[in-house]
Amino acid sequence: MTRILIADDHAIVRKGLVQILAESPDSVIVDEAGSGADALVKILDNDYDLVLLDISMPGKGGFDVLHEIKISKPGVPVVMLSVHPEEQYAVTALRAGASGYLTKENAPDELLGAIRKVLTGDKYISDSLSEKLAFGLISDSDKPLHETLSKREFQVMRMIASGKAPRVIADEMSLSVKTISTFRARILHKMRMKSNADMTHYAINNNLVD
Repeated sequence: MTRILIADDHAIVRKGLVQILAESPDSVIVDEAGSGADALVKILDNDYDLVLLDISMPGKGGFDVLHEIKISKPGVPVVMLSVHPEEQYAVTALRAGASGYLTKENAPDELLGAIRKVLTGDKYISDSLSEKLAFGLISDSDKPLHETLSKREFQVMRMIASGKAPRVIADEMSLSVKTISTFRARILHKMRMKSNADMTHYAINNNLVD
């Protein structure tokens, strides 16, 4: 029996995914979480075989939850769900530790295949994205600027863009303020920006912060 947690703040989306899984020939037990904080509590208290995690949730967003899962339950595979196209987030999600990425538009058709593949230990991205990557149709120049960042840099960038002070970020990440300043300098250089305001503007325009 496969235990799956669906974490999404939209009840209609959760119920739709639950229905798809209920009608599948696979034996699954499905649990639900309506927020990132709720998801983390359930993940710590239960042993899931897979987590379906929405990227955009109020409070703790999907990337924040993914980061904490990789620390507390690193063996649990996570498939990210998003309304945004793969070109915008899939590579970033995989670099951050996700085992797969599905757009909500394609989720009903691809969900079961993605789950089965991830449960075998493989990564899942759609055939269309695989083809684009294989043939170089997504070049470095085509990638969003945030995809040039490392996992830690991306996390720091989102926290800065959310208005968190360096001391708060340092405490949350168990790092020194000096290290956070170093990350900030790298982020500004890689993204060709000059200030925190530039980061905030970019993050809001690209739906990277709630």
